[in-house]
Amino acid sequence: MSEATMTSKGQVTIPADIRKALGLEAGERVVFTQLDDGTTVMRAKTRSITELKGLLKPARGKRNVSVDEMNIGRR
Repeated sequence: MSEATMTSKGQVTIPADIRKALGLEAGERVVFTQLDDGTTVMRAKTRSITELKGLLKPARGKRNVSVDEMNIGRR
């Protein structure tokens, strides 16, 4: 188990073994997610949203849905 101390400015140095396991280098971003049970998960932000383009393929035989159809019931 790794441990770190928070400074008076709220900064924490991520321990070397954790940086290595996540493949983190200087300047890279991390994301913190709070779960309902009080746990906080930290993960490396390794992908840009632009890298996800084309990841999902349209379903065969399905029609496109307009923005208006998606907004039904929203006010």
